[in-house]
Amino acid sequence: MSYSLKFDLDILNSVAGGRSAIDIPRLNIHTIEEAKSFISCYGFDLSKPESVESLWYFHRRALILITEKLGFPVADIPEVIKNPKVLYDISRLLVFASSRDPQQKELQRWACAFLRCMHVFVHAENDLFASFSQEIQKQILEPYQHAIINDGSRHRIFLKSKKQKQTVEIDLAGFEVKPFKTSSSTVIKLLARPDALAMKIFDKLGVRFVTRSLFDSFQVIRFLVDENIMSFPHIMPDQSSNNLYPVKLFVQTCEELTQTQKTFTDEEVYKKFEEAYKQVSDKVDFQDQLFRKPNEQSDSDFRFIKFITRQLITVNTVGHKPFTFFYPYEVQIMDEQSHQQASSGPLEHQAYKERQKMAARERILPKVKE
Repeated sequence: MSYSLKFDLDILNSVAGGRSAIDIPRLNIHTIEEAKSFISCYGFDLSKPESVESLWYFHRRALILITEKLGFPVADIPEVIKNPKVLYDISRLLVFASSRDPQQKELQRWACAFLRCMHVFVHAENDLFASFSQEIQKQILEPYQHAIINDGSRHRIFLKSKKQKQTVEIDLAGFEVKPFKTSSSTVIKLLARPDALAMKIFDKLGVRFVTRSLFDSFQVIRFLVDENIMSFPHIMPDQSSNNLYPVKLFVQTCEELTQTQKTFTDEEVYKKFEEAYKQVSDKVDFQDQLFRKPNEQSDSDFRFIKFITRQLITVNTVGHKPFTFFYPYEVQIMDEQSHQQASSGPLEHQAYKERQKMAARERILPKVKE
């Protein structure tokens, strides 16, 4: 039996080796016909004007990202790559990205850089949020906003129960709706982290609770569940972080305080939690009780409870049955002390963004190995 033993290592690594297609050093497409066939399989029919227009749009987005957001000099980019009038056929980018001609080394690298950015933009701007952002924001945020009471006369912000049988109020140091990520910031985040996928960007939408104390941080969790503001079965466990305080130790300390049958002041309760923490913090298995999803660009001293949950969104369409889908969003909870440390100034946030930018720069245009 006759068969070929020639395989493309980069493609196999992408399909069966766990490596992102973004990290392939070059394509293996050598004619315009092959390029157009590849683009068609990718999802764009070049016989349709709207598909061609979309690809040129993503080409423009890539150029802006590379030069204005990531800081590459425009003059460094070959004219045939950056100028649509010179490139004239978007398919040629794929052919340039496949070149093995030593004299076209820079051309090949920049073609790959543009394709990497375009690829991530395509995924970032073709999700459910792009089509149903108003419905998603309204249905996710309204329950939180209805539970938050702002008392301007007393400069007080707190959570208040809507249940008639009990009155529950939890004072907060702050409540924030996270700014919606622009597509550029989403793309930079995706490029900065090799393990990230557009479908796994879960923090396009989110809320943050800043509590008066560590104890209140856990009270907020209980409140959100008891008030049915969020449904805990929809939480994605692999996306959760808690490097604020171990859950098991927190519950044990609460039980010990209950058993004493005494009335404690707030200061006494807080001191008890601090003492319990110090008593076990040097034990071997203690750090296993605290966990945080890895993020190379984020400061490791940033202490918080974070989880990703999902909301079932319903979109009513004229003449059709309602369209439903789950959409993820992020909830962050931290005490006031942790929040002050995390937001010690704009310099720390800027440093975080700079680390992301440098990682994205290296990923779209890797340094040439000598």
